[in-house]
Amino acid sequence: MSRDLLLEIGTEDLPARYVMPLAEALRDGVAGGLDKRGLTGGTARLFATPRRIAVLIDAVPERQPDQTLERLGPALAAALKDGQPTPAALGFARSCGVEFAALGEKDGKLHFVRQAPGRTTADLLPEIFEDTLKAMDALVPKRMRWGAGDETFVRPVQWLTCLLGDEVVPLARFGLTAGRLTYGHRFHAPAAITLDAPAGYEASLRAARVLADPAVRKRECRRQIENEARTLGGHVRITEDLLDEVTALVEWPVAITGHFEPRFLELPPEVIVATVETNQRYFTVFEDAQQTRLTHAFITLSNIESRDVAQVIAGNERVVRPRLADALFFWQQDLKQPLSACVENLDSVTFQKELGSIGDKAGRIRALAMTIASELGADRATVERAATLCKADLVTKMVYEFPELQGLMGGYYAAKSGESTDVAQAIREHYLPTQQGTPVPSTPAGRILALADKLDSLAGIFAIGQKPTASKDPYALRRAALGVLRICLEAELPLDLRALLKAALDAQPAGKRDAATLDELVEFVMERLRAYLVGGDITAEMFESVRAMQVEQPLDFQRRLAAVRGFVADAAAPNLAAANKRIRNILKQAGDSAGSVDPAKFAHDAERALFSKLSELETLNAATPDYGTRLIHLAALREPVDAFFDGVMVNDSDAAVRSNRLALLARLDRLCRSVADLSCLPG
Repeated sequence: MSRDLLLEIGTEDLPARYVMPLAEALRDGVAGGLDKRGLTGGTARLFATPRRIAVLIDAVPERQPDQTLERLGPALAAALKDGQPTPAALGFARSCGVEFAALGEKDGKLHFVRQAPGRTTADLLPEIFEDTLKAMDALVPKRMRWGAGDETFVRPVQWLTCLLGDEVVPLARFGLTAGRLTYGHRFHAPAAITLDAPAGYEASLRAARVLADPAVRKRECRRQIENEARTLGGHVRITEDLLDEVTALVEWPVAITGHFEPRFLELPPEVIVATVETNQRYFTVFEDAQQTRLTHAFITLSNIESRDVAQVIAGNERVVRPRLADALFFWQQDLKQPLSACVENLDSVTFQKELGSIGDKAGRIRALAMTIASELGADRATVERAATLCKADLVTKMVYEFPELQGLMGGYYAAKSGESTDVAQAIREHYLPTQQGTPVPSTPAGRILALADKLDSLAGIFAIGQKPTASKDPYALRRAALGVLRICLEAELPLDLRALLKAALDAQPAGKRDAATLDELVEFVMERLRAYLVGGDITAEMFESVRAMQVEQPLDFQRRLAAVRGFVADAAAPNLAAANKRIRNILKQAGDSAGSVDPAKFAHDAERALFSKLSELETLNAATPDYGTRLIHLAALREPVDAFFDGVMVNDSDAAVRSNRLALLARLDRLCRSVADLSCLPG
């Protein structure tokens, strides 16, 4: 027999960030605990609202299968002395609840085994619940204690519900005993709801104005928000993070529309979005689908169907107004002086105590940016001006209040100060990419500034010995390294990592700036490249085949890797890789093979055929810039290489012949490593 299982923890309103993690931990803990005890059920569904987390598992067996209990005791040498059991042996027997004579022997040790009837699911649930609560506690560093008890949870627990089929499992915790009661919406349906069985849980709550399934509730939130926007004739901005957060804040979502005064549209749209979304959890509405023209409407979700919705709207409008008024004040105050006037204040702001002020960092960025600009042939005047101003907005009132708008506000203030469009755009873009999925800078100057900024941070923090650990990366250097790589790859910039990092390291005012630190930096960034490129049809072996060539230009590395990916699909690839491994081993054992090849010393047709094909391909590949085509050409080596190893003894007794053959193999090896080290590939 099997029954459905429902376990619900009812609480005071949970913080939105904990709702889903706790619900997932409850589901995984209960389902995993049952499975570990041989009680695997059917589908495990989680339910989560601000006032409850729950799991419902269908078809849970009522009882465990019979259990085989087995224990190994002390070794026989320690268990018996002169044919009599030692105290250790007798103690083991007592711990098993049997006489010594009932013990057996296995693998040279005392052995105890017995069959025990399986326990009921209801008997096992209390220990499963306790284990699950421990895992849930680990997710919440600061928990609450309430009443006279010592038990803790993220918020005070108000009720427990636990049903196995139509029977209550009386779990005891938090000063409560689980029953069959649950509760609906706090205002629409505050009375207790009696559940007859788990299967009716979701429908009973829906009737009581609670959408308990978070996925269902999220879809309903989105539907209502988009309907409100359509009614307004606009296009709503919905980010998944914000939608997830508001979904975790309501049990019965009701979308409403409010407005702020049109005068606030003087602000840059990013400021309004930051104010309305980040601080108030409202959704902004734009006139156009591209979301370039902001309206003065916003959409929010209420957790109640109000009889006087106008009062609810007025309350939301009243809350957002002072925040936008503050932002408008900051904007107007900042515009009273040009952005360039803020530059001198950067010297009073510390970047890092050993690495100086933000002003010092801006100077290093400018110098490095000019080096990169020269290498790429970019407009040096634009790069220099943008680099001079790129950090100036950090001392503005707006960025002090909204740090997430750094760079963006600098772009706006630069444009308002009369700077060129290219300078303003470069300042706006120089923090990009900020995270996975965000674009790289779109302009040459923006890319150069972004590279210089990130390279300076990498070099400086490594120099002072604060490089990331496995668990900590306080300066976000992994993100900075990935940003450097993405810019080089996506913008197709032919830049050498080692040269750039050396220039950045040499400019640092403190710390170790030696060759060892530079090697560490290069290795750190190349490991980020590995993480970024390996996956899907790019294998670790392919990556290593290019890495073995000491290629430190990301764009060149990617192009070689793409060529290797295409080459491994060729039927000749495994044979050539295996042959190259064999060649490398022969050359390694032989030691010196640096001589030139003398065709007059060939004694076998296979030598001549291999030399002829090798010479032909060397000439062909020298005139072929495309890496993929070069590797395809190498496939023609398969037959002459196989024939060479089938018919030629490399270690000939004649030293001159042997040396000539080794030189031939060395030349073949160099050709096989002209794009990537083929010996690293499977074969």
